[in-house]
Amino acid sequence: MTCVNWFRAFKKDLEGEIPDVPFQMLTALPLTNAHWAQIAENATWTQTRMNLNTFARHDVFSDTKLTKLVADKLQDEEQVKRAKVFPYQVYTAYQNVDAKVPAKVTVALQKSADLALANIPEFEGQVYVLVDTSGSMKSPVTGHRGSVTTKTTCVDVAALVASAVLRKNPDTKVIPFDTSVHDVRLNPMDSIVTNAQTLAKFGGGGTNCSEALASINRKNGKGDLVIYVSDNESWVDNSGYGRGTATMAEWNKYKVRNPNAKLVCIDITPNSTSQVHDREDILNIGGFSDQVFDVIARFVELGNNKDLWVKTIESVTL
Repeated sequence: MTCVNWFRAFKKDLEGEIPDVPFQMLTALPLTNAHWAQIAENATWTQTRMNLNTFARHDVFSDTKLTKLVADKLQDEEQVKRAKVFPYQVYTAYQNVDAKVPAKVTVALQKSADLALANIPEFEGQVYVLVDTSGSMKSPVTGHRGSVTTKTTCVDVAALVASAVLRKNPDTKVIPFDTSVHDVRLNPMDSIVTNAQTLAKFGGGGTNCSEALASINRKNGKGDLVIYVSDNESWVDNSGYGRGTATMAEWNKYKVRNPNAKLVCIDITPNSTSQVHDREDILNIGGFSDQVFDVIARFVELGNNKDLWVKTIESVTL
């Protein structure tokens, strides 16, 4: 029997083995809990990550063997690698997991976030990640959208970027800031979920972007890459500088000591303004996805010029 005929027959009475058809064709049917158990057993890694709450609703985790199977699948290094998943995708799944999902599964999800770091690039030399922890960063990363508003906030994303870079580059210096700079020591060997939650607890109130870079300058800091992660509410520090913002002035001071350094400004919820202007050593990135890490790696290698964007466009799979 062909898959098409198998599926047609199954739809009539939902009897027998679940047909080998695309996952979405099955989930629209009025399946029983027994069917969902079969789906959980056969699901790919990505399907498993995306349907943990659905599995919980259909009593999949009442079976201890299936619970172990799901947990083992999530933290299987080879399957994580094949799925080409990045930490942000896993972290958002972790944040949205239902309380009915067993601890064994949520712990496995945290472990898979760490395994996903294999897809994060390493950077040579000293790296600074400047994390905006101001009040506006508590907003949902996708904006307020009623009942579908995400639980993931802008500061969650900023903290996740810092934690991911720290894990692959253990000498990274992470600097949380709002109107002032906060001291923090993160353990690169802690899970990225743990470090992200630590950073997300800082701050509130207003923002002074230039202060983070100024604090490095006051210590005569040296490094090859500085990454700002902020939101559109933060790009307002421009008083007193006729030729640019205070952050631009601090970056120019930094460049005197570090002529080959590069600056990346990730504006998670971009608007029409920016803290610094693009040039060979500066890259503004509007919005966020896990692909940001690859863009940063190419920028570090090539600088902000036509070669960067040619390679970025060529890397897109159509």
